[in-house]
Amino acid sequence: MTELESFKLLGIALAIGLLIGLERGWRTRNRDEGMRVAGLRTYGLIGLLGGLWGILSKEIDPILLGFSFLGLTLVLLVAYSKSLDKFEDFSITSMIASLITFALGALAVFGHITVACSAAVVITSLLGFKPLLHGWMKKLEQQELDATLQLLLISVVILPILPDQSYGPWAAFNPYHIWWMVVLIAGISYLGYFAIRIVGDRHGPVLTGALGGLVSSTAVTLNLSRLSKHYPDNDRVLAAGILTACATMFARTLLLVSIMNPVLCRALLPALLLMCLSTYLVAFLLWKNAREFRTGEELSLENPFQLGMALKFGAFLTVILLLSNLLKMYFGNMGTYFLAAASGLADVDPITLTMSRMSQEGLNLYVAGKAILIAVSVNSLVKSIFSMTIGGLILGRWVGGTLLVAVTAGLVVS
Repeated sequence: MTELESFKLLGIALAIGLLIGLERGWRTRNRDEGMRVAGLRTYGLIGLLGGLWGILSKEIDPILLGFSFLGLTLVLLVAYSKSLDKFEDFSITSMIASLITFALGALAVFGHITVACSAAVVITSLLGFKPLLHGWMKKLEQQELDATLQLLLISVVILPILPDQSYGPWAAFNPYHIWWMVVLIAGISYLGYFAIRIVGDRHGPVLTGALGGLVSSTAVTLNLSRLSKHYPDNDRVLAAGILTACATMFARTLLLVSIMNPVLCRALLPALLLMCLSTYLVAFLLWKNAREFRTGEELSLENPFQLGMALKFGAFLTVILLLSNLLKMYFGNMGTYFLAAASGLADVDPITLTMSRMSQEGLNLYVAGKAILIAVSVNSLVKSIFSMTIGGLILGRWVGGTLLVAVTAGLVVS
């Protein structure tokens, strides 16, 4: 290693320390001099120290780096114990950050510059997001923590060990593919649910519809239609919220198809995109011309993930796959379309996933696409009926009329 290269690597190690020290120093900026264990300069020196010991260990013996790390740990422990006499601060975050800074400085010297710099940025961001992360933790409930762990269980633990092999009639049952689709749906719903929990649903029905549509546009429709009874002068903004959820459902369907079968996605793109954009446009116009609306009522959404519901969804997917093959055998394409319409009465996701998979296995793309559009159309009709019967005639006209035009336009261009 030349001297110029050494200076360059030590400069990177120093910059890493200064970056992390900037956040740590800013957080304790109100303390007097000498009242902080480590600040901007100290973190910079720790990063530089890691770089210097990295160079020495490369030139002499790698074991030196381990002893230097141990020595720094002892110094920090003494400083931390002394600080407890002045502050009742039992957090060891700064001490861990110091050790990481040393390690990243050494890592840069060993040639892993990109990894070291990227890690420094991520760690600094993580340290800076403390108020935001703690705010999320305060909103987290036990059932949501359980849901997170269960989602990780089915995706990280169970999915990789399932056999990727087809079984049963028409080879319709593939445990790995079925469970992967369950994980996909659960993951999207999970993100939408926590978006609501983190941002809050008191920021207006439109935001509620945009986020809640990732979880269940039907649930959003039912909740906002119910509010129309209590707030009869806010039909426009409530209709905007419902239509936003419905438009998000169109986008969600397109997302699922793009993940499962990009070729089918290209075939469906004009129709679903037109449905989505036209519905969003009307929702925006309604929201723009509506009075401000706020309510203290929380949107009622189901727990983002329940293991029992995942098993039921997986079983339902299997049944849909079997019925699709059976009805196609005996009734041709009409059987597939009938099943799509029946499935759309309850949920669009199962038939969307089923058609996307079957189109990869020989089902005509036109038939698969038309089946998905039928399910989307029927589901939109159901939500129009809900909004009219629960929310009233005015709300129903806004929602039903918009969805009718959007769906018709999408079917025409399909």
